[in-house]
Amino acid sequence: MKILVLNCGSSSIKFQVLKMPEEKLLIKGVIERIGEENSIIESKNEYHKMKLNEPVLNHEKGIEKVLSLIIKPEFKVMNDIKEIGAIGHRVVHGGEEFSDSVIINEKVIDVIKSTIPLAPLHNPANLKGILACRSELPGIPQIAVFDTAFHQTLPDYAFRYAIPKTYYERHKIRRYGFHGTSHKYVAGIGAEILRKDIKDTKLITAHLGNGASISAIQGGNSIDTSMGFTPLEGLIMGTRSGDLDPAILIFLEKNENLSADDIDQLLNKRSGVLGLFGQNDMRILEEKYYAGDALAIFVMTLYAYRLVKYIGAYNAVLGGADALIYTAGVGENTPPLRELVAKFLAHMGLSINNELNNKVIRYGEPVDISGKDSKIKTLVIPTNEELAIARDTCILIRS
Repeated sequence: MKILVLNCGSSSIKFQVLKMPEEKLLIKGVIERIGEENSIIESKNEYHKMKLNEPVLNHEKGIEKVLSLIIKPEFKVMNDIKEIGAIGHRVVHGGEEFSDSVIINEKVIDVIKSTIPLAPLHNPANLKGILACRSELPGIPQIAVFDTAFHQTLPDYAFRYAIPKTYYERHKIRRYGFHGTSHKYVAGIGAEILRKDIKDTKLITAHLGNGASISAIQGGNSIDTSMGFTPLEGLIMGTRSGDLDPAILIFLEKNENLSADDIDQLLNKRSGVLGLFGQNDMRILEEKYYAGDALAIFVMTLYAYRLVKYIGAYNAVLGGADALIYTAGVGENTPPLRELVAKFLAHMGLSINNELNNKVIRYGEPVDISGKDSKIKTLVIPTNEELAIARDTCILIRS
């Protein structure tokens, strides 16, 4: 079965076609700057690659472009678009309704619409992709794989906030957590590396990209996670502040005359590494860190320190973790961050092999970088959310 996997962002569409259950990647690509005159279209596989600059006016036109690309003869993916057996969609927010992936029907669409206020940047784009596929490929089953679903196993004392319960009952204000597809995927690979049944593991997974979150996973179930009601809470991120005293918002409103929209932009778009360092490219931060730049050293240390506090907390929640897993762009490709974390956590018996740590980015596959006598394993595992979506899609269609 050939499965099309789509990840529709506010101005982008990432796509892959995989042959399942063989898990063979047939083509991958991305359309960026949707709605602009100079949209970027890239796609590649083992036979061909291409890059175009042409206008893609909206997500509907973007889906049309994706479908036209995957039947191009030079890519040798398929001759007819009807060869697609199913479509798997990344959907950011499923609220409390879904604890697993589901076949999309009218009820699912209604729930995605109802959770738009909880994910206003993501769910509308996800929904556009679903509706565009329904129009272009009528009759082909579609699957929704929710970022929030994996975290529905959080106990109530982990997901509730200490505010009047009426706000939970009326607005469902609670911790939802995100990046669930990635956390679940790397936890499964981690269990394989440890040669354990996942039901017997206690893992801390750190998905560190421009958005970043960390989870405590016991027996394959998420029991706590750093992102909350929205993807703003938790770790320092590329442009997001992560945790801060909520009274700061009241102070800024009064003393800087900031509106709710101003504060939203400040915390989501102008804070984090960008706010501290002036730009949010971690590769430049790493380069300046190694060059001895004082600001870069400060920001990298602060980033690591905030991560360490969560690792320590989740190690306590788990009663001692078997492994710490790094994944996503920053987690997989920033050796000095992993080195700083190991130094902070030496008292827990965690150590890393510095030679392996510095080489790991060359491998592009799971690597155990633990020190010889480390009590907690440190693993670097490339995430593959698209494969995870394809797996769920294949399982649902076959069942």
